[in-house]
Amino acid sequence: MGGALFLVQHFSPIQTSLLTGRASASDGDSLRMGDQRVRILGIDAPELDQTCTNAKGEIWQCGRQSKARMSQLLRAGNVQCHSENWDKYGRALAVCEVNGEDIGAIMVLEGLAVSYHDYPHEEALAHAGNLGMWQGDFIAPRAWRDGVRQSASANGPLQWLWDWFSGQ
Repeated sequence: MGGALFLVQHFSPIQTSLLTGRASASDGDSLRMGDQRVRILGIDAPELDQTCTNAKGEIWQCGRQSKARMSQLLRAGNVQCHSENWDKYGRALAVCEVNGEDIGAIMVLEGLAVSYHDYPHEEALAHAGNLGMWQGDFIAPRAWRDGVRQSASANGPLQWLWDWFSGQ
């Protein structure tokens, strides 16, 4: 019986939904389309009240800046989100585009979100270019939500990969 359930869950067709329309930013990794809440798949942005430091050690509002950039992207046109799942908060989990551009990729490439498995190349480019959060120190958004809010930072979830790649 358990084997049959496994087969049904893993080999049955995935039903996808297409959400389209104007959207507004909730924060740097989620948005609203009318009454529908959407969480961008593959990225994790700083929380609204989260701060980061720049190369000079000055504090900047990285969470607010991330939301501001998301808002700017969403104002550029109609948004298309392809959703295959829902999270525990009732949000559609989706890859979203505006004017044919992947919103998640843009946010990670500009250093205003970190990759959560789906955008490692974009994250490496942002890190190498010292863009956004990568210009100084930050607490990874997941760790920050979990209460790690001290000033010392791990420089993001892929620091070990970057250190290996750059020979540090």
